[in-house]
Amino acid sequence: MSSSDSLQWKFSQVFGENPARGQAEVNNVDIVSAIEFDHSGEFIAAGDRGGRVVIFKLNENNKFRFHAEFQSHEPEFDYLKSLEIEPKINKIRWRRNQNDSQFLLTTNDKTIKLWNVHNKRIKQTIKGSEYIGDKLSLPKIVSNETVLTATPRKIFSNGHAYNINSISLSSDGETYISADDMRINLWNLSITDQSFNVVDIKPPNMEDLTEVITAAEFHPIEGNLFIYSSSKGAIKLADLRSAALCDTSSKVFEEEENPANRSFFSEIISSVSDVKFSHDGRYILARDYLTLKVWDIKMEAKPVQTFRIHDHLRYKLCDLYENDCIFDKFECAFSSDGSRVMTGSYNNLFSIFDTDGKGSTSIEATKTSPSNQKKKSGFGRSNSSSDLNPDRLDYNKKILQMGWHPHDNLIAVAASNRMFIYTAESPKNEL
Repeated sequence: MSSSDSLQWKFSQVFGENPARGQAEVNNVDIVSAIEFDHSGEFIAAGDRGGRVVIFKLNENNKFRFHAEFQSHEPEFDYLKSLEIEPKINKIRWRRNQNDSQFLLTTNDKTIKLWNVHNKRIKQTIKGSEYIGDKLSLPKIVSNETVLTATPRKIFSNGHAYNINSISLSSDGETYISADDMRINLWNLSITDQSFNVVDIKPPNMEDLTEVITAAEFHPIEGNLFIYSSSKGAIKLADLRSAALCDTSSKVFEEEENPANRSFFSEIISSVSDVKFSHDGRYILARDYLTLKVWDIKMEAKPVQTFRIHDHLRYKLCDLYENDCIFDKFECAFSSDGSRVMTGSYNNLFSIFDTDGKGSTSIEATKTSPSNQKKKSGFGRSNSSSDLNPDRLDYNKKILQMGWHPHDNLIAVAASNRMFIYTAESPKNEL
């Protein structure tokens, strides 16, 4: 998990319109809420708060181009609870391709859908029935053209009483898990009306509730293992072979807080917003409000690396609580080889760290290529003192969603209604 040379990151592409001057703000439905590369890295999907999914395909020039767009979810209303269900796409996950079609799972708060994006032949009728002499000429149906279309193959509904925060496909390609605040369900992709509850932390009396599930993910290789995180800062590794209900986890990764540092905000800032496995399944990446931690799956005692993202915001926690920013859910990502990790921050900044702890790079999501800054300390901080001043940060500009290409040094980050693509190459040794 060691990194070698510094990477020189360069701006490559941006998708999404820049708000015109004088325009108060971006339409809420246009804000990107999910980003996901497929397993080959040839496709990337972006979902927004309006329930739409846009797919881009990598061309021969290593540039992404528009491939398909479809409306995945529509606004709904829960009449039993008198609540409106937003169409917002919470997560997107790709199924490994078995043919020329692309399959992907999408979910909003309540409903999960399996979509098939494929080429459909357009059938046309040539001439009608007519008599030619004493013979009847029948119409002919031909297929000359194809059109790219998205079809919902399966719809998985009524599986969750609370809002879905995670979906993750198993390495077996046939099952997946979905998680809400209280439960994790195991589904078969071919069965829509039945799922198995594998984790249930809901107490008999809701007044006794002390934590909720915040994220869940399958192991990339072992189809029986998965992890889930909690609002108390714990990451739990569960094994489907051990019991039908995996409430008792086989391993718990949790770092005890120094009692001297405890405050009113301690539990809020320790809540894990995202967890990821490295591609080889050896390491776990976890993001809470202040830090990004790397855990070795074989070592529960302490994380092998801790990157301090928001240390400069500690004295602003009261203000961040009042404006709800303290509840922002930042995602994280591993590089393809596990030597680097990435997460976002405010002011449209995101940071990339060497997992050996020897350096980091902070980049602002703009159309200009960043001046690559390699640092030996001060993780998560920009070299510019003005950027570090919490009173001068724009908390409405934030990088929450991101993805790292499964094979190359190519990353995608979402900033409001725009998706930025960056690429990197190892610097050439000067002679």
